[in-house]
Amino acid sequence: MTELNVLRVFVGPDGRGGNPLGVFLDGGAIPAGRRQAVTIDLGFSETVFVDDAAEGAIRIFTPGRELPFAGHPSVGAAWLFRETGAPATTLRPPAGNVPFRHDDVRTWIRARPEWVHEFRQEQLPTAAAVDAFVGPPVGQIGIYVWAWEDEPVGIVRARYFATDLGIVEDEATGAAAVKLGSIVSRSITIRQGIGSEILVRPQPDGTIEIGGRVQLIERREYALDQDASATARHARRPGA
Repeated sequence: MTELNVLRVFVGPDGRGGNPLGVFLDGGAIPAGRRQAVTIDLGFSETVFVDDAAEGAIRIFTPGRELPFAGHPSVGAAWLFRETGAPATTLRPPAGNVPFRHDDVRTWIRARPEWVHEFRQEQLPTAAAVDAFVGPPVGQIGIYVWAWEDEPVGIVRARYFATDLGIVEDEATGAAAVKLGSIVSRSITIRQGIGSEILVRPQPDGTIEIGGRVQLIERREYALDQDASATARHARRPGA
């Protein structure tokens, strides 16, 4: 038995949206070989396993595979570190060091765009076209579509279909925001999903800072034997 923290990351200013995230602060209690099955069992787009809260060592899993870096899990873990008094000020996923900070409203992380996993990205002519876009089937390479909603102000409308990671559509995607920030090379606000909000701030050193609101949904006990059925489903999954 271990404790699972369930968060919403990149919550909008009106309280809507936010991408659900599972975080195990005692991730070391879950063997590396079982983490994929646990992630599938939980059903979130990503789950974080904290291996060392003092050093900021984390691992990030999607239903399809482990990622060396991901945005909304990093923001969520950083927020939870502050809430629980963990001493780390830098996260250390496999991709590299991810500094983080907090202000009165948001938690911010800085990451390098080259850490972001591969996916298709397409700029569409209007925000309405983004809303009408139909994503690919699960199993095909994912696609991130975006359009300027108000280019002078820097407001972007975006959606991400992470179908190659086993996710039909992601509610809010920090990694894609990092990559988009490096492309447009300016501060922007991304509106994604049903109401999520991601702030993007390119930095002089080539990193991209992203920030957003985080909320705790619940803390609950998780029995490690309850992922057995997920292990079986994963074993039967084509191409897994």
